[in-house]
Amino acid sequence: MEQERKTEKLLEVKDLQVSFFTPAGEVKAVNGITYDLNYDEVMGIVGESGSGKSVEAYSIIGLLQSPGKVIGGSITLEGEDVLAKSASEMVAFRGSQVAMIFQNPMTCLNPVYTIGNQLTEALKAHNKEISKDEAAKRAMEMLEQVGINNVEKRMSQYPHELSGGMRQRVMIAMGLICHPKLLIADEPTTALDVTIQAQILELMKELQKKNHMGIVFITHNLGVVAEICDKVSVMYAGKMVEQGPVDDIFYNPGHPYTKGLLRSMPRVDAESYERLIPIEGTPVDMLNPPEGCPFAPRCEHTMKICLQKMPPYVEMGDDHRAACWLRIQEQIEKRKNETEGSENE
Repeated sequence: MEQERKTEKLLEVKDLQVSFFTPAGEVKAVNGITYDLNYDEVMGIVGESGSGKSVEAYSIIGLLQSPGKVIGGSITLEGEDVLAKSASEMVAFRGSQVAMIFQNPMTCLNPVYTIGNQLTEALKAHNKEISKDEAAKRAMEMLEQVGINNVEKRMSQYPHELSGGMRQRVMIAMGLICHPKLLIADEPTTALDVTIQAQILELMKELQKKNHMGIVFITHNLGVVAEICDKVSVMYAGKMVEQGPVDDIFYNPGHPYTKGLLRSMPRVDAESYERLIPIEGTPVDMLNPPEGCPFAPRCEHTMKICLQKMPPYVEMGDDHRAACWLRIQEQIEKRKNETEGSENE
C-alpha cells in the first residue's frame, strides 16, 4: 500500500532529552539525540542495555512511563509535533501513524483473548465504521501476509497455543493492521532462535517494501543491523556517539565504542584461534555521568580532554559522523600535514 508523502522526511528527532526523576536523583536516560528517517528506510539504533534505546522509542510513541519525562527537544512525524499531542490524540496516533513491536510477544498479547479477537479489536479501535465480518477478513489477510498458515484456525487460538515465532508474527500483524507510516521494532528477534530470527527479518524487509514505511529497529545485535538496516545510530549512555550508513559503520567505524562492539561480535571468517575481544570496564553510572565523553573511562585511547569535555561531531563522510576527540585530533594533524606539504612545494 503506497503511503502518501506529506513531507520530505518521515521522522525528525532533534536534541531529544528524556530524564527519569528518581528519589536518588535525575537520570538523563536520553541526553540530546538528533536523527532523521526517510520513507522506505530502516534505521538501526544500536547499543548495550541501559544506553537509552528503548526510552527514546517510547518517547516517539508516547508510552513513556512515570517518572520518565521528555524535558527538551522535538519529535516530528510528517511535519506534526508529536510531543504537543494530547493523551486522546496520542491514542488515535498510535496504530494509525506509528506502531510498535515489542521484545516479548507473550507479555504483549492478552492470554485470555483469542488471536482473532485481539486483531479485530485493534482494527475497530481505529475504524469505528468497520463491520465485524470485514474486520475478521482484514485480520485473516494480515495473518497470511506475515506468513501464518491455516489462518481460520489461528484466529480462534489463544497466544499460549502458538510457538514463539508465530506469536512474534502475530505481533507484527497487529502492528501493521492499520498501515502505519512508521514502525518501531524494539529487539523483536531477541527471544527467537536463529532460523526463526532470519525468517522474521526477511518478513519485515518484505512488508517494508510492500507498505513503503519507515522502520526504527532497536537492537544490540550488529548481525541483525547488517541484515536489515540502511543506516545506523550507535548509542552509549544516552548519547548518539556515531551515525552513518550501515556500510560505513561496519567498514570504517569512527568511534572506539563502535569498534569495540564490532570486535566483540563473532565472525564467520574468523580463525579458530581468534578470540572475541570484550569491551573492558563497566557501563556508566547514569546518576553520576562523567563530565566529558561518557565512553572515556572504558576507552583505550583516552586523552585528558576526553575526561573533561564532550566532543563535537566530526564529519567522516556522507551522512557519517562520530563524536570523538581522537577523530578531531586526526583531522587537525591531516590539515597540518597538507599545509606543510603545500608550503614545501
